[in-house]
Amino acid sequence: MNERPIPEAALEDENSVEMLRVWIAAKKLHCSMKVGMYKETSKISEEKAWGVILADVARHLSKALESGYGVDARIALRTISERFNDELSEPTSGVDGGFLRRN
Repeated sequence: MNERPIPEAALEDENSVEMLRVWIAAKKLHCSMKVGMYKETSKISEEKAWGVILADVARHLSKALESGYGVDARIALRTISERFNDELSEPTSGVDGGFLRRN
């Protein structure tokens, strides 16, 4: 398995929480998510919190494409956003799986 390294800040913060993992395996996308944390511990709605998380991921990705591959971060972010919205409107594949309650 080819795992990404854990960020230094997460290693140093005893209260850090892993929220999302994504793999390409068996020619499909597989996810593990910490769903319900905001609903259980905050007045922030789970949906709004995940909207912020996904937007932050997109911004980090666009910056990584710029610094690692010379892609303009603004163009990358716009392309990611457009493709994200296209995929929500007209999915290219279905979503399978279940919900497991684990801490």
